[in-house]
Amino acid sequence: MDFGFTAAEEEFRAQLRCELRSPAVREAIEALPADNWGGSELEKLYRVLGERDLLAPHWPREYGGQDRGFNEGVIVTEELVRAGVPETLHISTVQIVGAFLLLAGSHEQKLRYLPPIARGEHQVSVLYTEVETGSDIGSLTTVAEPDGDGYRISGTKIFSLKTHMATQSLCAARTSQGATKYEGISLFMIDMSSPGLRVAPIATSWDEPFYRVDLDGVWVPEDCVLGREGEGWALLSRGLAIERTGIDYFLKGETWFNQALGHLAEQYPQPQDADDALLEQIGRYGGRLYASQLLGWEVLGAINAGRVDEVASAVAKYSTSEIAAEIARWGCGIPTAAQRVACGGVTRLDEGYLESPGLTLSAGTSEMMLQIVAAAIDRPGQEL
Repeated sequence: MDFGFTAAEEEFRAQLRCELRSPAVREAIEALPADNWGGSELEKLYRVLGERDLLAPHWPREYGGQDRGFNEGVIVTEELVRAGVPETLHISTVQIVGAFLLLAGSHEQKLRYLPPIARGEHQVSVLYTEVETGSDIGSLTTVAEPDGDGYRISGTKIFSLKTHMATQSLCAARTSQGATKYEGISLFMIDMSSPGLRVAPIATSWDEPFYRVDLDGVWVPEDCVLGREGEGWALLSRGLAIERTGIDYFLKGETWFNQALGHLAEQYPQPQDADDALLEQIGRYGGRLYASQLLGWEVLGAINAGRVDEVASAVAKYSTSEIAAEIARWGCGIPTAAQRVACGGVTRLDEGYLESPGLTLSAGTSEMMLQIVAAAIDRPGQEL
């Protein structure tokens, strides 16, 4: 495996960093309230990024991109997070739903949905999880029944993020019963302003709320079906493998690791002031963290070459989410009382501690990732 980047990719990263340091972008980032989980300031930031072609440069130009490569799209995700841009909207809208549209959308659907996303004007949420099914999408109960030249969708979805800001959502619903629970699932693009659709926050231990979406006979036209009716599971399997590269989890872990190092630098101005056990902890967490990044990029490289490996993606997702969660738990105990007072009593590491359990649940639990790997061990011809 080649662990480096091409000269063109390195040049693109440098240009991107320069753009993200521009006055307009910095002003929009700095205008975000400390407790902002989605409002007019965040909407403005994404419009500013969209105006500068900083959201989806890896998309075809006719759909709002710059015809850049797949790797450039991931570089954008890395640099947005490092610049302080809240990444949830970008991950759900561009990296997940955008990838689905490019994979399975018709030309008309791509022209309809992708350019406004690339401009930062539209945001999209993902509606998969249900109250009783959790990560088992094959057991979903939301139904889409034919109605004229469209469908009526009824059901309840939970644990989506930034849903109150979304203009559309990608929703999985059952259009028929098949021989297995994975048959008869279809994917729909839903207008979030549709009659019969209600969005409500779900309180959790984390400051940012999740959302519950109730769909009561929400009508969608037939041209909102993504791919073929009843063949949604195949798309979901491919899409989830792409979603499970783990790069977003690595970036969270990197953020928390650097914040912990910042507090430690204040406590120990000289490295030799820290004891050997602490230095060993730093080295081990840093080594595991950046090893997980390389694993994620290896999976991305295969995807870029047209190979989607469900097992390799499961390994990457497990590795990156688990080490990021460990770093959050470790880092939470590092700030001193004085440092906490200086931060107003709650540090960013405290917020990471509350967020971190969700990393091992979203996009498939750690247990599910281990089951995928275990099931492949005795599978003939499967490379691990």
